[in-house]
Amino acid sequence: MNNFDNFVNGRWVASETYNKNINPSDLTDVVGQYAQGDDNLVELAVSSAKQAFAKWSKSNIQARADILEKIGTEIIKHSQKLAELLAREEGKPVAESIGEVCRAGNIFKFYAGECLRLAGQTVPSVRPGIGIEVTREPLGVIGLITPWNFPIAIPAWKIAPALAYGNCVVFKPAELVPGSAWLLSEIIANSGLPDGVFNLVMGPGKTVGDAIINNKDVEAISFTGSVATGKRIAEVCQSNQTKVQLEMGGKNPQIVLDDADLELAANLCIQSAFYSTGQRCTASSRIIVTEGIHDRFVELLVNKMKNLTVGPALSKGTDIGPVASEAQLKQNLSYIKIGIEEGATLVYGGEKLALETEGYYMRPALFVDTISNMRINREEIFGPIATIIRVADYTQALEVANDTEFGLSAGIATSSLKEATHFKQHANAGMVMVNLPTAGVDYHVPFGGVKGSSYGPREQGTYAAEFYTRVKTAYTFA
Repeated sequence: MNNFDNFVNGRWVASETYNKNINPSDLTDVVGQYAQGDDNLVELAVSSAKQAFAKWSKSNIQARADILEKIGTEIIKHSQKLAELLAREEGKPVAESIGEVCRAGNIFKFYAGECLRLAGQTVPSVRPGIGIEVTREPLGVIGLITPWNFPIAIPAWKIAPALAYGNCVVFKPAELVPGSAWLLSEIIANSGLPDGVFNLVMGPGKTVGDAIINNKDVEAISFTGSVATGKRIAEVCQSNQTKVQLEMGGKNPQIVLDDADLELAANLCIQSAFYSTGQRCTASSRIIVTEGIHDRFVELLVNKMKNLTVGPALSKGTDIGPVASEAQLKQNLSYIKIGIEEGATLVYGGEKLALETEGYYMRPALFVDTISNMRINREEIFGPIATIIRVADYTQALEVANDTEFGLSAGIATSSLKEATHFKQHANAGMVMVNLPTAGVDYHVPFGGVKGSSYGPREQGTYAAEFYTRVKTAYTFA
């Protein structure tokens, strides 16, 4: 069985401990054994990154651009290999995995261009004879902590801008799915980066993650994961005066109005709620339907759910792969029980499935007869479970949509330009979709939410500069 090591200061570093990476589609399949880092390795990685920063931060921007372009090209060149590994370790069907891998490649290519586009300002002073320049500078060592649900795309959209703007990186991927992160790191390691600029330290959050966020030489932390962990990281960063960026989830609403194209609406709800096994922070887990079309829409949605094929991620024809882990499957099934106990009606799915290979399979579930204050409508489940809330009209639909502590993505299905325009202006979310799934965003525009979903500057696109750089104002008297 292959062992996969950490990467620190330009070298692959063996470990005393390796964890097995298990295929959730087939529990007898071990993807590989991945090194477990510790406090000492994190200290070495941060020290190496800090030492490398002096030269990398002042390096030629064309050289930086060439390296990021090379990384993006290599990712896309090997997209099939990367996608098959991603599907194997996380459970995402191959077609979706290829999309994620290509997105990661395009992210690096986008930030290759950003190396050359980081502009400042020259502005006049109110005082005669003085010139003012406003520029952006890199921060230093950046700690990146990523989740298991997008094991190559999310690392890409953190690593690429960090490097593009002249920072050095210590990267900790999710312990559950280290394989995609390791292959990405191998591509980065072979790109020509100077030693210490990029470092990979795999291992548990309680050791590796804590060591990164508590290290005083780490200038900034970008984290995507649970609300509880995000809040704890924020407290540590505030105490250490460390810049922090958090993406922590959602309970996203999808409104379907009486005037909507029901076929379109049902299809986008299927895509948003159940694809990627519902394991997306942008998934629409609350479907808010006006009463004029409620019964017809539920019938249509259930019929479409019956046509979804649940199966191994690598199998042709699979629409919905397994849940990523045993713990997540147990949580999903517990919410099925909670919903029934709260008085909701389970109209389809929700059971664990036994297939040809032993894995973490469950049938996508749909609840009706739900109200906003039920736990299944308040708490992020992070699985293929959706609820339907019946409302009288658009006004009530908007009120229910905004009745959540989260605010990442929100959608509406309607043929009314008036209602669509009003929704874009009044939905309390960082991203709004009209007649589109709530899940699925472009790589060159900002990503993030409001309220409990996000904290700090936006990710992706040109807006990433807000987090990965600091502003300097320089005055010159001639």
